[in-house]
Amino acid sequence: MDMPFDHFNNWVDSGCPNEAPKRSSRFVDHWQAPPLSAYEDQAGQVPAHDDAPQGGLIVPGKVARESRFYSAASLKEKQVPPREWLVDKLVPMKTVTLFGGDGGTGKSLLALQLAIGAATGAGWLGRPVEQGRVIFISAEDDDDELHRRIDDILRALGRDYDDLSGLTMRSLAGEDALLAIETKVALMQSALFEELDARAADETPVLIVIDTLADVYPANENDRAKVRQFVGILRGLALKRRCAVMLLAHPSLTGLSSGSGTSGSTAWNNSVRSRLYLPRIAPDGEEIDPDKRVLATKKANYGRIGGEIAMAWKDGVFVEDGTPEGLDKMAAGAKAERVFMRLLAEFTAQGRFVSANPSNTYAPTLFALHPKSEGMSKRALKGAMELLFDRGGIVIAEHGRGSKVRKHIAIAGGQTDAE
Repeated sequence: MDMPFDHFNNWVDSGCPNEAPKRSSRFVDHWQAPPLSAYEDQAGQVPAHDDAPQGGLIVPGKVARESRFYSAASLKEKQVPPREWLVDKLVPMKTVTLFGGDGGTGKSLLALQLAIGAATGAGWLGRPVEQGRVIFISAEDDDDELHRRIDDILRALGRDYDDLSGLTMRSLAGEDALLAIETKVALMQSALFEELDARAADETPVLIVIDTLADVYPANENDRAKVRQFVGILRGLALKRRCAVMLLAHPSLTGLSSGSGTSGSTAWNNSVRSRLYLPRIAPDGEEIDPDKRVLATKKANYGRIGGEIAMAWKDGVFVEDGTPEGLDKMAAGAKAERVFMRLLAEFTAQGRFVSANPSNTYAPTLFALHPKSEGMSKRALKGAMELLFDRGGIVIAEHGRGSKVRKHIAIAGGQTDAE
C-alpha cells in the first residue's frame, strides 16, 4: 500500500480494513496480491513476519511468538544438510549476494545473463547454474532496453524467447522502487516488497535480482542499523522463499579508488554473506582494454575469497576470456611495464646505462631499489623487461668506442648510440 507512516498507523488502528489502497502489480501476468485478511490471525491481528528478527514487518500490537530455541543435541540423528549454491562458490542460496560495479561496467548486463542462464539452464560464464524460475527487477533500465539486452543474450546462447517462460521481468524505471519505508523507529517492508514476496511465493524462484540498491533502499547508506535492517529484510525473503537474492550496487569513490568496491557503511559488506565486484581493469586510472573485465569475489562466507573470472564484452554480452590471468596479475604487469619504461627513460637521460644481464648495472635490480619504483619488485620488473623486449618496446643498443664499447637497454625508436 502506498501511504505515509502516520496514515498507516491510523489504518492499523481502524482494524486494517481490506479496502485499504493496494499497489497494482505490473509483473508479466498482473498478479494481484491476496487481501490483507489472508494474513490475519484468529484475533484479527496481523502477525509478525516469520523472519521478523532479520528485518520483517513489525505491526503495532502484541503478537504471539513461538519459541524457536532448540538443543544442539537434537541434531544427532539428523542428516547434515549440504551447502546449496545457485552458482558454485559464487552465489549461495537462501542469502543475499551484493554485486557491485561502477556505472557502465556491465553489472546489470551480467546479472541479466545470470538470470537467463538460470531460467534456461544454459549456465553463466561457462559455469553450471541451478535451473529454476527467476524474478528480475530493474529500477534503472526501461522495458525497451531490457528487451534489447535479452535479445543479445539469447542470440549469444543460441536460445529462443520460448525458452524464457521461467523468467519474470519488471521494470521500475521512473517509478517508486523502494522496497522499504523509513520510520523513526525502524525500516518497514513497502507495498512493493509485499508484492514481490507474494510473487515469489507463487513462483518459487531460485533467484531474485534487484537492480539497484540506490533505487530500492530508503535510508542513509552510512546508517549501520538501517543497513543491517534492510539486508535483513532481503535475507528474510531469501530464507522464506529458499532462493538466492542478488542486490546490485554502485561503489563509492573510496571503494573505486581502493579497489574494494564498497559503498557507504561497512555494514553492507558485513551483513551480506557473499559479495562480488566487477571493476574496470585500469591500474593507475588507465584502462588496459575497455572490453575486458574481471569478476572478483570480495567476500564469501561459504567459500574462498580472491577468486576471479576473466571476461570480455563481445557482440552485446560478456563471455569468459581465458587470456587474462586475473585482475591483480594484469594490473601489476601493466604497472611494472610503466615503471620500467619511466625509469629507463630517466636513467638514460642522466647517462646511466642499464643492462639486460645480471651485473652491477642490471636494470631490474637498480629499478626495484629506486625511490620511484612504486613498490615493484625485482621479479615483477624482470617480467616487464622480458615482455617489453618481446613486443619491441625496448632494444639493445651500444655506447662507448673501441674496446670500451658496452651494451645497454634503450627505448625503441630513441637514441641507440651514446658516448
